[in-house]
Amino acid sequence: MVLSLNKAPDLARRRISSALDETGLLCVTFLEGIRRTWDLRQWWGEFIEQCWFLARVTSVPVMLIAVPLGATISLQVGDIARQLGAQSGTGALLVAAMIQQVAPLAAALLVSGVGGSAITSDMGARNIRDELSAMEVMGINPIHRLVTPRLWAGSTISALLCSVVILAGVLGGYYFNVIQQGVSPGAFFDGATTLLQFSDLVITLLKAWIFGFIAAAVACYMGMNCDYGPVGVGRAVNKAVVVTSIVVFAANYVLTMIYQVLVPPRM
Repeated sequence: MVLSLNKAPDLARRRISSALDETGLLCVTFLEGIRRTWDLRQWWGEFIEQCWFLARVTSVPVMLIAVPLGATISLQVGDIARQLGAQSGTGALLVAAMIQQVAPLAAALLVSGVGGSAITSDMGARNIRDELSAMEVMGINPIHRLVTPRLWAGSTISALLCSVVILAGVLGGYYFNVIQQGVSPGAFFDGATTLLQFSDLVITLLKAWIFGFIAAAVACYMGMNCDYGPVGVGRAVNKAVVVTSIVVFAANYVLTMIYQVLVPPRM
């Protein structure tokens, strides 16, 4: 019992040290990936291919998620607004929620869960087949050739999906709020602009862009450093999705707090 108690602090220190080491290596991978961004000829073709792949695998799921999200927010907010006698404000609350919080998070989680898992498995398969080591032997930096296009593809598609989430969510909310609950279309769209500023859309796209970088960086790092064998690749995929979700929510909190301090909300 005494020995097990003495080993507990050492185990905790080792885990903390391992987590800090992985965080540092992840940051190094990200910085090294964007360092040679200017050399477009090395990664432009791979960038287009990855953009098409991510758009193809995420466009339909993101719409299937955004419509129920908008409908759920509309139903919940509409019931509360009806009790308060302010049902015409449902559109403003729905659009504000979709643009400010729901859209960038949904886009990032879709890029991580659907596209990021595919990126992790692809990089993991290259790792266990020693393709990354072979590229280094041939004098090719695998981070510049493989990670850089995936970073920019993830950020680009995440920003584009953010617009799709907003559109699909607002359409879902419009159906349930206007058609099902009887709010006039004029009141719905007139109230949609009362709580928003142009800077809200800018920060939303910026957050989605940053979240796409995070998702792609974590996916590439986990795949390139996975254990050998199919089990190692599967664990890397699971770990990449979990870590991306944690980092994205933490980054969203920080960015939202900074934005609210710099740009006070419209009253």
